[in-house]
Amino acid sequence: MADEVRYRDIVREVALDHFGYVTTRAAAAAGVPAVELPKLAARGGLENVAYGLYRVPDIPPHPFDQFAEALLRVGDGAYLHGESVLALLGLADVNARRIKVATPRRARPTLPPFIEVTRTRAGEDTTVYEGLESQCVADAILECRDQIETRRLNDAAKAAREQGLLTTHEWHRVRKELQS
Repeated sequence: MADEVRYRDIVREVALDHFGYVTTRAAAAAGVPAVELPKLAARGGLENVAYGLYRVPDIPPHPFDQFAEALLRVGDGAYLHGESVLALLGLADVNARRIKVATPRRARPTLPPFIEVTRTRAGEDTTVYEGLESQCVADAILECRDQIETRRLNDAAKAAREQGLLTTHEWHRVRKELQS
């Protein structure tokens, strides 16, 4: 029983850093054997979301939960892409029905309809916003040229610049490319 409480506490600590989610790999890295997660789920201490992915039910929901879940479902190397980056940062009035996730490798899991996976080449520049791996804002804005009207993208670029999310060089590059 003491081990169960200790494992539950460790899993909870890991999940607190990941919007309430914990993977089998992350738990194992923290010292919790992979076989313990299904046991904790059977006792109600975890919810099994997908193969190797669990959620701690007593961690309050967060506005970025679905973004985190999408990245964890796709797996290593996954990052938010295009309009999902703009939605995450509130830069454009984007009401995307699907979270766009890019990955340089083949993603095999069966994914729910709210996740759209795009295969990209390895070595794309990414960064971390709000604790989530993401495409850089400048690239995300330019990625959306065919889906979002130019005026709204210019507004998103201006807001990103004001929030310090675009460097001067990126700001000029985005404005120039949006005009062409």
